[in-house]
Amino acid sequence: LTKNVPMFVCTMAYPTVPCPLHVFEPRYRLMIRRSMETGTKQFGMCISDSQNGFADYGCMLQIRNIHFLPDGRSVVDTIGGKRFRVLRRGMKDGYCTADIEYLEDAKVS
Repeated sequence: LTKNVPMFVCTMAYPTVPCPLHVFEPRYRLMIRRSMETGTKQFGMCISDSQNGFADYGCMLQIRNIHFLPDGRSVVDTIGGKRFRVLRRGMKDGYCTADIEYLEDAKVS
């Protein structure tokens, strides 16, 4: 998953760290639903940036569980995965997307 990755612009996420989300905005409800329907169960998380819309670096989040509330909101249990760098920004149906490349840590012997 490196092309047109859905981006949740909200907070900082880190690999292996749980990141519970309260999803109430229609654009992000759609984004989460599409992530589940396509089977990827993943999306990127970046913090906001006033010049570019969102930061140049972020972390993939893996959806572990979703609790849907009667009014359409949801509580989404995610955990951080790989870190990435944004190569190209886009937009789809109101939410941000990006083409990304994953970051690799230097191996220590």
